[in-house]
Amino acid sequence: MADKSAFFDYINEGYKTKGDSITMGAAMLDGETVTNALVKIPLKTMNRHGLIAGATGTGKTKTLQILAENLSEKGVPVLLMDMKGDLSGIAQPSPGHPKIDERHEKIGIPFDAKKFPVEILSLSEQAGVRMRATVSEFGPVLLSRILDLSETQSGIVSVIFKYCDDNKLPLLDLKDFKKMLQYSTEEGKEELSRDYGRMSPASTGAILRKIVELEQQGGDLFFGEKSFETDDLLRVDKNGMGYINILRLTDIQDRPKLFSTFMLSLLAEIYSTFPEQGDSGRPELVIFIDEAHLIFKEASDALLDQIESIVKLIRSKGVGLYFVTQNPTDVPDDVLSQLGLKIQHALRAFTAKDRKAIKLTAENYPISEYYETDEVLTSMGIGEAMISALNDKGIPTPLAVTLLRAPMSRMDVLSDSELKELIDNSKLIKKYNEEVDRESAYELLNKKIEQADKEEAREKAKKEKEAAEKSSSRRSSSSRSSNRQNPWIKTLTSPTVIRSVLGILTKLMR
Repeated sequence: MADKSAFFDYINEGYKTKGDSITMGAAMLDGETVTNALVKIPLKTMNRHGLIAGATGTGKTKTLQILAENLSEKGVPVLLMDMKGDLSGIAQPSPGHPKIDERHEKIGIPFDAKKFPVEILSLSEQAGVRMRATVSEFGPVLLSRILDLSETQSGIVSVIFKYCDDNKLPLLDLKDFKKMLQYSTEEGKEELSRDYGRMSPASTGAILRKIVELEQQGGDLFFGEKSFETDDLLRVDKNGMGYINILRLTDIQDRPKLFSTFMLSLLAEIYSTFPEQGDSGRPELVIFIDEAHLIFKEASDALLDQIESIVKLIRSKGVGLYFVTQNPTDVPDDVLSQLGLKIQHALRAFTAKDRKAIKLTAENYPISEYYETDEVLTSMGIGEAMISALNDKGIPTPLAVTLLRAPMSRMDVLSDSELKELIDNSKLIKKYNEEVDRESAYELLNKKIEQADKEEAREKAKKEKEAAEKSSSRRSSSSRSSNRQNPWIKTLTSPTVIRSVLGILTKLMR
């Protein structure tokens, strides 16, 4: 049995921090909680990204809740992806329980029930502040990667964006983009071929089918105006607590294309608009992506490359990304290697494949003289987790099996009336929930086509009129020609000749 006193010093020294920190709980040794052996995460390393993993029912969501609450309490705004719909209770304080008090007594910290400022967001028809983005904001490269287009097809998308920029045709929603695709091979075929090169109808047809697929997953709800401004994720309430923005995704779990589209566009927008932070001592925003495997499972290689690039770069903007999933193997290795904080709940070994996965998972954590990692992975209880973080200097902390503190807010969902009240009091509802359908590429192209049709009709009518006038002129000329008398006939029918002939006839009759 290990020396508890030596272990206590080992943990306290390993998790010592000079700056502000978040206390996750107390370390455990041989199944027993070592009171006051506190496991702390420095606030300044919270933009180094992280992972919360574990089997279903082991407490991942509550761990996410603990992190979100403590970040909010320290003035750091948070964005949560709520796939299961069980995070809205953060808006109300915990009712408390004797078991919670007992847990905190073991840890060595008091329990304080609190509620937190919450904003409910939505990508679909669910109640909440609507999050949208325009097609133009995506840009040709990101849109092509979302649609998993070939190099030739991506080139066509770039040409279409260029044409729309040159001709001041706003691409706001998918309706605009579809109309532009059709126009490029029909009414506008000659114009685009002359100025930008020929576009194959087969390629534009393939792109159109990809757009329809995205629409069927709800993309038409996401693309449009008014665009969500990422600065609205950074709000702090009057008490200095960061807002916890909860994005409700319960109705799009079966639409991974829409989810990955949203996530990538949001991260790209944050990266392009947030200023460089450097080593600021605290994150500007922390994003928790629940059921993270949905992003990676359906993603193309090009899309994965884009995600990996953003994960590597966005840290400099003061943004931390935390992936919540069942197994670390759900996250690509290139992304996993960027994650500074790892919180691993228990895994279950029911098959040989499960046991293999557990061995692989154990290798992701530092070697410890106090734990057999692969054994601990299957023996931890609910609300217990292995933690490995980065200290103030960016050095990995000792591996610590931790009895986690309880959430300060309610570990349950809000009632319908509570949720309605929360949404009705939102300051962002009026800003974003009015749909805007201003004149854009769809309407402008229709006008252009209509104008071209009118000009064509006028030109056709003009030509028909000219042809009719020429025909009428020919008939008039023919008529005049037929009415013009022969000179001999004119002479013979003149009055002089007639009188002479009549005079001769008169003489003869005498």
